[in-house]
Amino acid sequence: MAQRSGQEDPERYLFVDRAVVYNPATQADWTAKKLVWVPSERHGFEAAGIREEKGDEVVVELAENGKKAMVNKDDIQKMNPPKFSKVEDMAELTCLNEASVLNNLKERYYSGLIYTYSGLFCVVINPYKNLPIYSENIIEMYRGKKRHEMPPHIYAISESAYRCMLQATALEVQEHYTTCPNVLSGGQASHGLKPQAIREGELERQLLQANPILESFGNAKTVKNDNSSRFGKFIRINFDVTGYIVGANIETYLLEKSRAIRQAKDERTFHIFYQLLSGAGEHLKCL
Repeated sequence: MAQRSGQEDPERYLFVDRAVVYNPATQADWTAKKLVWVPSERHGFEAAGIREEKGDEVVVELAENGKKAMVNKDDIQKMNPPKFSKVEDMAELTCLNEASVLNNLKERYYSGLIYTYSGLFCVVINPYKNLPIYSENIIEMYRGKKRHEMPPHIYAISESAYRCMLQATALEVQEHYTTCPNVLSGGQASHGLKPQAIREGELERQLLQANPILESFGNAKTVKNDNSSRFGKFIRINFDVTGYIVGANIETYLLEKSRAIRQAKDERTFHIFYQLLSGAGEHLKCL
């Protein structure tokens, strides 16, 4: 992908160079030290090497500072070999435990990789900044690709869902055409008109234009995010048999209504109140 001068390369936020991740020296160190995960008050879990076993407890040496600690055997979690570092799908981990999952998400996040698969699910960690991975070029990269052919991304999920929907619809339409062989010989199909061509793009624009309005009523400034969603919304999008959007409806739920009357320090109520005041004249502000 060609990059303009001064622009970030979006691929660094998507792809992992496995040749760089897998280091034979790191693999040897992991094997020699018998590295595992042990509980940590500061980090949740941290790496440590097993030094000695004493009944139900184990003496470990913390990898960070070399200090010794006594840990209960039941609190130790296995560590995956280094070749699994920053793995795109955590279902592939040899040792699938809490410590390994959290460490993989942490490593990917610190590398700018905010999307990670966990089997059928896609885990997203908020980067609290804009990343150059939502452009038309990125959309084209994922268009027509299967999920396993590209790195984790919300576009891969939506592309897969869209293709599955079209495939299921196509089978139903084919069954209908097979059962009614004369369906294409007359009626609307013979007119050569495509009503969706007239409205193509209009509904899509309306859906996108509805988002700022919904965010005004459901988003608010929090300590960590100036535009944090304080409500849930379920959007149902309806398609016709050709894959065009023909309608949509939105259901809201779990609205944080208490925010309208009280807010924590450095936080605000919903955006709509401030937007109304910003657009109001002085005579309304004084009421």
